[in-house]
Amino acid sequence: MSRTLPPDHPFIQEQKIGVLLLNLGTPDATDYWSVRRYLKEFLSDPRVIETPKWLWWPILNLAILSVRPQKAGHAYATIWDKERNESPLRVITEAQTRALAERLAGDGVVVDYAMRYGNPSTRSVLERMQAAGCQRILLLPLYPQYSATTTATANDKAFDALKTMRWQPAVRTAPAYFEDPKYIEVLGNSIRDGVAALPFEPELVITSYHGMPVDYLKKGDPYHCQCYKTTRLVREYLGWPEERMMVTFQSRFGPTEWLQPYTDKTLEELPKKGIKKVAVLAPAFSADCIETLEEIAMAGKESFLEAGGEDYAYIPCLNDSPAGMDMIETVVRRELAGWL
Repeated sequence: MSRTLPPDHPFIQEQKIGVLLLNLGTPDATDYWSVRRYLKEFLSDPRVIETPKWLWWPILNLAILSVRPQKAGHAYATIWDKERNESPLRVITEAQTRALAERLAGDGVVVDYAMRYGNPSTRSVLERMQAAGCQRILLLPLYPQYSATTTATANDKAFDALKTMRWQPAVRTAPAYFEDPKYIEVLGNSIRDGVAALPFEPELVITSYHGMPVDYLKKGDPYHCQCYKTTRLVREYLGWPEERMMVTFQSRFGPTEWLQPYTDKTLEELPKKGIKKVAVLAPAFSADCIETLEEIAMAGKESFLEAGGEDYAYIPCLNDSPAGMDMIETVVRRELAGWL
């Protein structure tokens, strides 16, 4: 293009294709103010908390943000990558970005990542990609199952940034991949291999998904159904009987009713029913984070053993494993069809 432009024409970057991985977010550190900034942004999102602002604002700012950052900061400190001084979520998402970039290097695709809450912000990364010449960008929210509280709000943030750009790139949004055959295959294999590597035989494998208020389901959010379908398809792929695997929901917040059965309550009740050996995984997460490493792997184990359980294991997320990256590459190449 540069050979056909007049000599005084402003420099124009060579046009490129970009892939932007979008994840939830993380505080920059474990101290009170870092966690408070993160929680305020997260809990101020109307996609996450649908309570009217006039009612929610004083509850959030006068009550929750006064005490919750200290408690959450302590939880983050138990899983923090002290060598990198970053949260596992950011470390793993960076690794996924590098691995995908290597796989797409031959196609000249630019790969980057951004966080819906915290840093690097979606706006800053989109602006950087556009300035680098990315005129076609695929947005890939790293959530296998769709929810307005995750996939939709990640895309919203990208759309907000696009609205302010003078030269706006063309964008595509990747759909949820909860039933994608490659995802089911890779997830199923990770469960089978994870169970086989344990020093005990689980009587039950629990697929623990992040929860959400029941009211969101009633308003039409498909997340609940997609979680159950993922587990059913994986169980069928493994050839397991229905009673070998169950669905639960974790991380509930506030006094309202959330999707059930609750993970924590289930772990407390299973030993009373004679089930004392379990393995747990979190298929709603593409990368291990505080909800998996602290809430499930640590607190969940403690609750289960205190309730009379004997053996407990957490099976990690797919993270940046070769198989996990095979799955992400499969989704990305399919969604880039016609651009590559």
